[in-house]
Amino acid sequence: MCFSQSTACQTDDIKRCHEHEKGEEVTERIETLDEFAKHVDYSLLDTLTPDPQSTSDGNDHNPRQVFSGHYVPVTPTPLTSTKYIAHSETLFAELGLDDSLATSKAFTQLFSGDMSAVPAPMKPFGWATGYALSIYGTEYTQQCPFGTGNGYGDGRAISIVEGVFNGKRWEMQLKGAGRTPYCRGADGRAVLRSSVREFLVQEHMHALGIPTSRSLSLFMSESNTVDRPWYREGSHSYEPEVMVENITAISTRVAPSFLRVGQIELFARRARCDEHEHARDELKAIVMHLIEREYAKEIDTTAPLEEQVIRLAELFRDRLTNLVSQWVRVGYCQGNFNSDNCAAGGFTLDYGPFGFCEFFEADYQPWTGGGRHFSFLNQPIAAQKNFDMFCRSLMTLLEENSAQLSQLNAINDGFSGVMERAMERMWAAKLGLEAYDHDLLIKLLQLMLRTGVDYTLFFRELSSIPRDMSGLTKSFYYPPKAEVMTEWEAWLQSWRERIEKDAEAQGNQTNAIATIAENMQQANPKFTWREWLIVPAYKAAEKGDFTQIHELQNILTAPYDEQSEEVENKYYQLRPLEFFSAGGVAHYSCSS
Repeated sequence: MCFSQSTACQTDDIKRCHEHEKGEEVTERIETLDEFAKHVDYSLLDTLTPDPQSTSDGNDHNPRQVFSGHYVPVTPTPLTSTKYIAHSETLFAELGLDDSLATSKAFTQLFSGDMSAVPAPMKPFGWATGYALSIYGTEYTQQCPFGTGNGYGDGRAISIVEGVFNGKRWEMQLKGAGRTPYCRGADGRAVLRSSVREFLVQEHMHALGIPTSRSLSLFMSESNTVDRPWYREGSHSYEPEVMVENITAISTRVAPSFLRVGQIELFARRARCDEHEHARDELKAIVMHLIEREYAKEIDTTAPLEEQVIRLAELFRDRLTNLVSQWVRVGYCQGNFNSDNCAAGGFTLDYGPFGFCEFFEADYQPWTGGGRHFSFLNQPIAAQKNFDMFCRSLMTLLEENSAQLSQLNAINDGFSGVMERAMERMWAAKLGLEAYDHDLLIKLLQLMLRTGVDYTLFFRELSSIPRDMSGLTKSFYYPPKAEVMTEWEAWLQSWRERIEKDAEAQGNQTNAIATIAENMQQANPKFTWREWLIVPAYKAAEKGDFTQIHELQNILTAPYDEQSEEVENKYYQLRPLEFFSAGGVAHYSCSS
């Protein structure tokens, strides 16, 4: 799709993203774990190679180097005194699960980490995987406690189920399920705070139309705690000041796979260095597995491997550029977009130090350890760095095929152009324009930066196609100077003229403008993630009150809808001034 396509066409793409993927119509829902178990299908365990030094029963919880193999069998460490918090009714429906299953004893036991009594044919253990670390296109090994890179991987994430539900393959992974060989000395637990955030945001992103991992369930312990550095109450410190005792929790995230760019990179590094006799075979196997799990509908798996690799690179480039452009559309900042946090399937993965831009800043970065290279409007470049690492990894399979190697290099070189066009399409849709207008956008962004504007409120108010500034000023954090307001009025007039010109070309101008407004409302959500509204929810959960979590579920899974006046007064608001520099709200460490 070229960037000169109509607003209607651009918005159709966004609308399609909003629609839930559905398999075959579900006539009967799964109500028991026994019924659930009938759907398991372990493609990863059945086709890839375990670490030869691993145990067969999954009793493998101490940090160690993992030199080869695609996965390590690991049993989760269950929570004690488990308490149900929430599940995703939306995802349950998509999987064909009955809501009653979420609170059943057997489901609670399994998804809080106890696999001791799983019904056949389920395996009584899960698995963890290793991956390499690259930061902004630079390979790292020194952060590994062994200094080799053989200790990076799923330190506290353990996959426990892979199966086909309602005609679609899913992998289910516990986060906070205890130590694995990749834990690097950590405790393998997740605190309630981070678990609530990830549970809520994955379903929010899905509702926004952003490709993402999903949330299945959330359980907490009433007795397990861990210590983490965090902020004092009311703190405005940049970094945490104290150690805080935290309740532990386990959230279950779900995706077609959890294969990462960093995983492909790990096996490519081993193959390049001939670290063991099976290194090249392991690289080939994991790339073929990636194609089967994530791209089988688009790649002819009977074609020669070299052809499949080229097609894989093209498809991943398209997915990744679209993904990151959609992040910017909704104001999302991943915070730590390393190659190991980049899903090779082209969706959003690993919600740790993320945030959503409220007060518009081009270099918005919620994570204190993230730096400007992973900031909000720098994410397209960070994506390019990850794609470069991906292509560099695939090159190892094409060393003896100069023609395909040239093709792969050309695909890699073309990333910036594809990314630019994706961003142009996105900005045109956000502004309701028939075609991208660079000058109009740059002037707008400059005014937003000079004024202090709420990113979500501004674009949502703009979606009403206002004739004057009266509606837009509700998105301003403080009144602009007179000369700046004059510039705003001039910009609005220029933009309005473009809208009217586009509408006139469609015939009935009045009806066309109404359609443009509707399309803009599908590109610009009304309700967004606001950290200052999330904090009270997880603090209440610590005391056993989940009301606010359930309320947020309802609001965040309908982000484009108009809501009641009560909801609007609470959730469609500027960030209060007292939270602008508040530790744990405006910024936070990754102590989860």
